Amino acid sequence: MVSATQQTDRRRAIRAARAGNKTAKLRAKQGTPVFPVHPEGYNPKAPDAKPAKSE
Repeated sequence: MVSATQQTDRRRAIRAARAGNKTAKLRAKQGTPVFPVHPEGYNPKAPDAKPAKSE
């Protein structure tokens, strides 16, 4: 039979290893959220503006 302390330590280790698994998997599935890099009304002459499309 295992001691109460040893059993508690093992259970704590298991819980610590599994902590956040569900939310981490959910975040990984969802990926990076879509957001506008240059929202409407952004100054096209700004130094970090997207290059103009040449046709």
